[in-house]
Amino acid sequence: MPNPPRGGFGPGGPRNFLTDEEKKEMPKVTGALLKRIFGYLKPYILQFIIVFITILAAAVIGLLPSIITGRIVDEALIGKDLTLLIKLLIAAVVTLAASQAISVLESYINAWISQRIIFDMRNQMYHHLQYMPHSFFTEEKQGDIITRMNTDINGVSSVISGTLQNIVSNIATVVTTLVALFTMSWKLAIVGIVVIPLLIIPTRTVGRTRWALLSKSQEKADEMNEKINETLSVSGSLLVKLFAREEKEYEGFVKVNEEVTQYALKEQRSGRWFMMVMGMFIQIAPLLIYFAGGLFIIRAWDPTLTVGTITATIALINRLYRPVESLLNIQVDFTRSLALFTRIFDYFDKENTLTSPENGKKPKIDNEDICFEHVDFSYDPEKSLLKDIDFTVPGGAMYAIVGGSGSGKTTVVNLIPRLYDVTAGSVKIAGVDVREFDLAYLRSCIGVVTQDAYLFNGTIRENLLYAKEDATDEEIEEACKVANIHDFIVSQPEGYEAIVGNRGLKLSGGEKQRISIARVLLKDPKILILDEATSALDSISESAIQDALEKIMEGRTSIVIAHRLSTILSADRIIVIGNGTIAEQGTHEELLEKGGLYKELYETQFRAALDHEKKEGPEDYEFGLTD
Repeated sequence: MPNPPRGGFGPGGPRNFLTDEEKKEMPKVTGALLKRIFGYLKPYILQFIIVFITILAAAVIGLLPSIITGRIVDEALIGKDLTLLIKLLIAAVVTLAASQAISVLESYINAWISQRIIFDMRNQMYHHLQYMPHSFFTEEKQGDIITRMNTDINGVSSVISGTLQNIVSNIATVVTTLVALFTMSWKLAIVGIVVIPLLIIPTRTVGRTRWALLSKSQEKADEMNEKINETLSVSGSLLVKLFAREEKEYEGFVKVNEEVTQYALKEQRSGRWFMMVMGMFIQIAPLLIYFAGGLFIIRAWDPTLTVGTITATIALINRLYRPVESLLNIQVDFTRSLALFTRIFDYFDKENTLTSPENGKKPKIDNEDICFEHVDFSYDPEKSLLKDIDFTVPGGAMYAIVGGSGSGKTTVVNLIPRLYDVTAGSVKIAGVDVREFDLAYLRSCIGVVTQDAYLFNGTIRENLLYAKEDATDEEIEEACKVANIHDFIVSQPEGYEAIVGNRGLKLSGGEKQRISIARVLLKDPKILILDEATSALDSISESAIQDALEKIMEGRTSIVIAHRLSTILSADRIIVIGNGTIAEQGTHEELLEKGGLYKELYETQFRAALDHEKKEGPEDYEFGLTD
């Protein structure tokens, strides 16, 4: 007897039809797409040939138990031959064992192939994404990137070891089984084939109905869960009580709960009727074959037909059901497989618009000028962010950049290490456009300390060595002493081997910032960029490393996005950014005399601080400006 069908959205069965959304987003099948997919299979063509051979062997050997069953009935049982019965039973067991052994071998090779392909694709994806421009990571959702790297690429395994293997295996099973059926009795074979649709058609029809009901039920269940989360949370329940809405919320819950219950009952009733109807067909199908076979024997319409042949035919028809049902879903499986590859290729095809030029330049940039020459920049072609930025930082000088929130301060400094490329004008170091530099060399010469210090989930030492892999213990400790973090580190039970946690969550903001400063010190950059690098420090920590930062900047060309008065006053020149342009530039005194944006910022941000200073004594006050 065949097993209960599990197509459609039947018990345990996959959905064997495309949703409207899947049809709408169905990828276009082209020769180029198929060639690209098979490009990943080509290196393992020998292993694929072995898999196909084992599949064919398993299909042929899989016929033998059914054929042997027919001989048992005709020759051993009817012939009352005990010795032959034992031999045939042993032969059946051996063929079953051989079939299983071949299947295990085929599964092992197939799994090896799929995992190697995943290995190749994941490496290719990671390498591709590593070299994508910074704009890619600011525009794409992190969840989408992780989905491509993990879920989608892992899904290739099910395509290789599942879809592709199943198609080949099912075709081999159907062909070999049909050959065996028609060889034994072509008349009975036709009867058996006619029976198969009686099992498959109801499965697919009811599967669609159950899927629709289940989808509706899930939608209402999501609605009910949302209501529970909103109204039974601490904040939600408080709001309900304050507005005395308990009864109203209860009425709404009862309504959606009733809808969930009704859809669940419909889906379950549909399933019960489905199982009842299929149970009848499962019992009727063999009876039709017995009837046809009996009619052929009784009427002598097929003198060669035997009871054993009828028995073997029923067993082989049962063997046909699954492969035929699966092959009817080839379009669905094929479409979903192509959609998976299309999503992966979509990321592979994202162009890296910021690359290192061939034979990029590596000029000496120690104490060389940094020149912004009429720079324009925009993320959106229709909306300019920076307009005609034009200034020069002399070699060895320290420039401060100030401005209001969103004025473009950080964007300006991000153009120096080519995190973005200008849309007009140029940024030059030592007279060379940064776009002509070898990109790795350019970035190796620039040290950046950002406002949001990022640490990997490892030890303090590992995070420091990220800047210089071969740094000695003495170099590491010296950098940490300058950054005023060494004493804190050695006070920890694990010292430099202490785990910082995900994104450095085990450390305070100031501790993370000082470690990031020490990391840049180990890099020993020629150009130093501080993007509000002391903003995460308390006044004591900030004061402790302010002198250290000034020593670090000595002899280096430095650009500081500043929001503390002491930093601004120590700058050789101040660049004031307003609405994406240079509003003014000069020294602190010059800018105050101009009476422009800088003076406005100074007076609005520092008037209260200056009054406090007169009463309490000099302190370091903040602009309070963030980018």
